[in-house]
Amino acid sequence: MSTFDAENADNLEDIEKQFAVKSVKQLEAYWNLLSSIPGSKLKLTKHDDDIYNTFIEDFPEYSTAESVKSIKEEDLKSVEGKKRWRAYCEKFNTIEDFNFGTMLRLKSDEEYTQHNTIFAVRIQFYAFEIARNRHGLNDWVSEQK
Repeated sequence: MSTFDAENADNLEDIEKQFAVKSVKQLEAYWNLLSSIPGSKLKLTKHDDDIYNTFIEDFPEYSTAESVKSIKEEDLKSVEGKKRWRAYCEKFNTIEDFNFGTMLRLKSDEEYTQHNTIFAVRIQFYAFEIARNRHGLNDWVSEQK
């Protein structure tokens, strides 16, 4: 029996579509929450404190509101970025779907759009959005009603 090599595996279109559908449902659910409740009052998981504290410890460059307000895709997906994020992600492998693909906004002061959204893993989404919520950066969404 051969082992599965994820680095060299072909992408299967049906599986990719299923991932895309699940990702869109997750972003819609999150946006609906932000529309109803100020992000600063929102708890995303029962692990929020651990996710946030470990995020700030492993990525001190994201410890301020200004630093998480706008992020660059290359900081997450460069060779060095992937290495650092992989180590961070593995610390949360007990959280359901921690490494599942999801959508992440690059700028917290903008909605999900084609140009403001990247594909990331769930724990990256949690890290940035918990930080943004704690800094009050997502409160504007519920205030725009």
